[in-house]
Amino acid sequence: MKAQVYRGVKQLSYEELPVPTLEADEVLVQVRVVGLCQSDIKKILYPLYEPPRIFGHETAGVIAAVGEDVKNWQVGTRVVVMHHIPCMRCGYCLNDNFSMCDMYKNICTTAGFAPSGGGFAEYVKVPSHIVRNGGLIPIPDDVSFEIASFVEPTNCCLKAVKKAQIAPGQTVLVTGAGPIGLMFIMLVKYFGARAIATDLLPSRIAKALSVGAEAAFDARDAELVAKIHAVTNGMGVDTTLLAVPSDKAFFQALDCTRKGGKILFFAEFPDEVEIPLNPNILYRREIDLIGSYSSSFRLQSLAADIVFNSRIDVAALISDRYPLHELSLAVERAIAPTQETYKILIYPSPEC
Repeated sequence: MKAQVYRGVKQLSYEELPVPTLEADEVLVQVRVVGLCQSDIKKILYPLYEPPRIFGHETAGVIAAVGEDVKNWQVGTRVVVMHHIPCMRCGYCLNDNFSMCDMYKNICTTAGFAPSGGGFAEYVKVPSHIVRNGGLIPIPDDVSFEIASFVEPTNCCLKAVKKAQIAPGQTVLVTGAGPIGLMFIMLVKYFGARAIATDLLPSRIAKALSVGAEAAFDARDAELVAKIHAVTNGMGVDTTLLAVPSDKAFFQALDCTRKGGKILFFAEFPDEVEIPLNPNILYRREIDLIGSYSSSFRLQSLAADIVFNSRIDVAALISDRYPLHELSLAVERAIAPTQETYKILIYPSPEC
């Protein structure tokens, strides 16, 4: 099979590798579509993991083989592969902190080498605990692989929306109108709240409005805070979702979020970034700072329902499509986006 192997920082090698061999309780999936995630890009650009590895985790495909002990899955079934499944027994899982579980953090799906997702290959092996515990999600016949590949990122955004307790009638500021920010806007609207967006690109400001934001502004606008207060009757927004790793965006959030409101960190900041903050701002204004990392096992069915039943229009987020052998070009496009670059999808299988 063909695969894109991470051989070092900014080094991807398109190689011929053996198809992964299965244990009796494992499943092999032929990858039809895999989304290019910012976390994949970060792993390729920085020395975070020892090579060689095969990344890619927003995976949709077809079951190509099953181990002899696998009873509930058949060859030919179209599935989404969830690369994170918690143990459901540890102290984190018992407190619904599934993404802190050691088993959850230890990615097991693989196309070869150290398990790292494996979606950037023609075939990916799904280990037993993911097969047994809900890590394969059947794709309805009327749903494309492209649409199905959005289940995992939708779950991540949905977790943040639920964690921030966004409710009907509230107003939410979304900083950054890239693929994740646009998905946040859609979800905020779906749950009955109003979204306001900020970005640096005029095309993304317009895109935010087209997918449901009630207002969208240039993040560099000197009057930004005044404008957001004007559209919130002088109070400020109930919640801000930080979809960009920017300290400037955080301080804007402090100025734009109402007393008693929430600021949720969704984008991962570089480790060297430190944000100086007078704690009395939080104390006197009762601002809640929240973090939300990755997906939630408990929201898996809801995320699939939202995507499969078109409750949000994930197709509107797709801007670029690349075959697997052009993954390096796809990464370059993501690093230096055009005015119209949003979600990039990769196609490992020749028939796609």
